[in-house]
Amino acid sequence: MATATAPEIHNLGVVKDAPPSAPPLSVTEKAAAEVRRHVADMEARADVEPGSKLYLRVRVQGGGCSGFQNKLDLDAKYDEKTDHKFEFHGIEVVVDKRSLLYLNGAIVDFHDDLNKRGFTITNPQAKSTCGCGSSYSM
Repeated sequence: MATATAPEIHNLGVVKDAPPSAPPLSVTEKAAAEVRRHVADMEARADVEPGSKLYLRVRVQGGGCSGFQNKLDLDAKYDEKTDHKFEFHGIEVVVDKRSLLYLNGAIVDFHDDLNKRGFTITNPQAKSTCGCGSSYSM
């Protein structure tokens, strides 16, 4: 009788070079709606070519006083070899494989109230943040 073996698991439950079985991060409906609004504005201003596809790219870079910074961009590029793609509330999100390790459990949200306006990424792996809150350590 043959015995099935589990795939080799590396750091944070992500299978090396294979798409995760469940998205490692999530995007709220409010954030997805704001992304759709930005894309529609860009299309109305003809900032993007008609029919082109834009992805929300979420990435982690080195930088800031604490070591890591999150970045959000609208990107027309998706590379199957280096990126993973996820769908949330009608938008497609692209994350490079290296950033994926640092974003496990992260939540992308959008706030529009008196105290806060803009996108936020809440990352449970962040151990501490710098004084201004723009970077964090793990």
